[in-house]
Amino acid sequence: MRASFIGLSALALAATATPAFAQDDSQEFTLTGSAALVSDYRFRGISQSGKHIAVQAGATLTHASGFYISFWGSSIDDYVASNADAELDLIAGYSTTVGAVTLDGGALYYTYTSATKGVPTDFLELYASAKTAIGPATVKVGAAYAPKSNALSVGFGKEDNLYVYSDVSVAVPDTPFGVAAHLGYSPDTTFITGDKYLDWNLGVTYTWKAATFGVSYVDTDHKKGFLTDPSSGRDIAKAGVVVSATYAF
Repeated sequence: MRASFIGLSALALAATATPAFAQDDSQEFTLTGSAALVSDYRFRGISQSGKHIAVQAGATLTHASGFYISFWGSSIDDYVASNADAELDLIAGYSTTVGAVTLDGGALYYTYTSATKGVPTDFLELYASAKTAIGPATVKVGAAYAPKSNALSVGFGKEDNLYVYSDVSVAVPDTPFGVAAHLGYSPDTTFITGDKYLDWNLGVTYTWKAATFGVSYVDTDHKKGFLTDPSSGRDIAKAGVVVSATYAF
């Protein structure tokens, strides 16, 4: 997220953010997409929608070689990126499997086309991750690094930012239910909050045909009242429950 007192926004919770990759080896290209409604758009634990409902959608075009391009968008509150009302993420990357490990990496560009003109809000982030199955669980570790940019500044000129995280998900055998957990850490004076911090969430999903419904508990280790929505006074880093409904196509 981007504002005079915090930073920028990007991917939402894992269950509702980027569309899942799907690939048919008999086709050179595969197109997938998703649309979602979430009770609160949280990015790395911080609300991007003023703790209000957000509408999100995205699509991914994947080549049989593993290269892909993608876009993802969400409605946001105007404090996120200098009065912008929407976020658009443009993504290009490559995914491959080596043995039992799936490797993924690429670049993600955050843009806010309706932000106040002349204010630096857009920036680039490079990402990489590895995931593997351990028994019934899928474990993923990853990192995202944003090179120095005026959009990342918390008052000291151009700055960069690092984010590291781990995800664990488990599909309950013979049921449509799944359980997912996330732990993330921003070790720098982050552009999101102006301070280093931890974020985490724990959620349950239910899948019915192409629809997935989720409930997640999201929290950070920020002190109460450290970050607030300037219009409502709500604590946007405070723990909360996020409800989501996603349709994949």
